[in-house]
Amino acid sequence: MKTIKDTEFGGERPLFGERNLRLENVTIHAGESALKCCANIDADNCRFEGKYPFWHVDTFHVTNSLFTPGARAALWYSRNLVMEDTQVDTPKMFREMDGIVLRRVNIPDGEETLWHCDNVDIEDVTIGNADYLFMHSNNIRINRWTQHGNYSFQYCNNVEIHNAEIHSKDAFWGTENVTIYDSRLIGEYLGWHSRRLTLVRCHISGTQPLCYARDLKLIDCTFDADCDLAFEDSEVDARITSPVTSIKNPKAGRIIAPSVGEVIIDEFSLAKDPVEIHP
Repeated sequence: MKTIKDTEFGGERPLFGERNLRLENVTIHAGESALKCCANIDADNCRFEGKYPFWHVDTFHVTNSLFTPGARAALWYSRNLVMEDTQVDTPKMFREMDGIVLRRVNIPDGEETLWHCDNVDIEDVTIGNADYLFMHSNNIRINRWTQHGNYSFQYCNNVEIHNAEIHSKDAFWGTENVTIYDSRLIGEYLGWHSRRLTLVRCHISGTQPLCYARDLKLIDCTFDADCDLAFEDSEVDARITSPVTSIKNPKAGRIIAPSVGEVIIDEFSLAKDPVEIHP
């Protein structure tokens, strides 16, 4: 493998088409597509300042590096990425990618990040300002994850999350086959229109959670007092270990909780048979 170290590049496509290349302490200045159409790239202790540095790249490993705000849309249309111990200060990362491993990565500006990605494995990652995070992505596994940003995980399939804190309005809308363990989910309108969403030992905050869902399951979860008007038009099997403020028009199934402040069944209920609600 060829090594380039302790140098700088700028302009357009300075390393286009490179194969089997290691970069050490390299700075990519303003310009575009520094490593476009490359393969088998290692980048350690590098600084990326220009736009689109990794597009159409096959197999690359980025460690101990920095993506500055100028490196927008840095990793698109690529596959087989491992990124570790890296700071990402730019939005719109990771688009149309297959095979992403992130370890100990900090992304303070994660707007419109991780769209249309497949086979994503994340651990020890913090992401902020993450509006529209994970749109239309599949086969995702996450452990030890902290997120602030709305409209996340919309239309995702096959997701498993452990030990997360997710601050997000409208999270998990239209998802399929999502399971979340031992996590805090904070935000309004959680999980609307989802199919096969399972929450295990999770704590839920925010108004009108878990409505219009199919095959919804809750196992030993807790609700904040602001979780009102829950489960409207949902098919649900829920075991909740805290009081529930109010439930509105569940469609089918059963809900077990120590107490329910109010059960609302009005003329808009679509239930064919009464839903079991009891301690």
